[in-house]
Amino acid sequence: MKRVKLFLVALACLTISAVCFADGKLIPVDQLPQPVKAFVQTNFPEQSIVYAEMETEAAGTTYEVKLSDGTELDFDKKGNWEKIDCKMVPVPAAFVPQEIAAFVKNSYPGALIVKIAKERNGWEAETSNGLELKFNKKFQLVAIDD
Repeated sequence: MKRVKLFLVALACLTISAVCFADGKLIPVDQLPQPVKAFVQTNFPEQSIVYAEMETEAAGTTYEVKLSDGTELDFDKKGNWEKIDCKMVPVPAAFVPQEIAAFVKNSYPGALIVKIAKERNGWEAETSNGLELKFNKKFQLVAIDD
């Protein structure tokens, strides 16, 4: 019985370490997919890429990019954006669905959307007043986390 428990503990440790140390590595900017580079040049022309990371997981390859102003961008394997985190400045309006922008404007006057992320079941937006708002695919609010 002791051996079984010891084996299960060892197996759990191996599983946790494999998850914690995903295969993420820094890559030179020129190794980013062309759609990622084009996205940055088009939408953040005054910023430069200071950091690029490629992560390989079971679901596929993803890319994380950090810009010179601190903005963080996440992309899928095809170079489509998944998350835009502008920290304390507003996310460009073109990337915020109109329904989410209207909800924030009406419900939290003066708050800015500083982070937007596409999720499997909808969207997540973070506001400058620290709220995390989750919306379903129909842009209905499903959760608020402060």
